Amino acid sequence: MQRIKRFFTESWTELRHVNWPTRQEAVRLTSVVIGMSLGLAVFLGLFDYLFTTLLKAAITP
Repeated sequence: MQRIKRFFTESWTELRHVNWPTRQEAVRLTSVVIGMSLGLAVFLGLFDYLFTTLLKAAITP
């Protein structure tokens, strides 16, 4: 039981050392991640469409 108590005490102490982002930083960084994900999805979707079209053109007589 003492080991479990020590684990939670040390975990709490370490969490107090974390430099947590402000609300504004968290919103900004979250929007960057969402924007990058959407951009990558569009990029990969375009390449998928391009390769599918080229493959269909190469296969069909």
